[in-house]
Amino acid sequence: MKKKQQRNQNQSKSQDKDSSSSSLKLGDMINQDIMSQLRQKQKELNEAEQEKRAAEEEKKREERKRREKNKSFEELLGESNLNWKNYK
Repeated sequence: MKKKQQRNQNQSKSQDKDSSSSSLKLGDMINQDIMSQLRQKQKELNEAEQEKRAAEEEKKREERKRREKNKSFEELLGESNLNWKNYK
């Protein structure tokens, strides 16, 4: 157990050294206009992804409705949770 703790401490120390040596961040190096454009593009992509998910859910919902509508009596009876032997 101690070996694992020592390893974790050594790794965290090495990560601290790496982060302190490079004090410049990507945001500091990129122009503010470019950053705002990237943020806007990210928002657009997220909105497009949400619309795509909503369209897929709607499509699945319609497909389920269509299948339910076209089921035969045998399929509906088979899916029933009732135990018909109790009613004989």
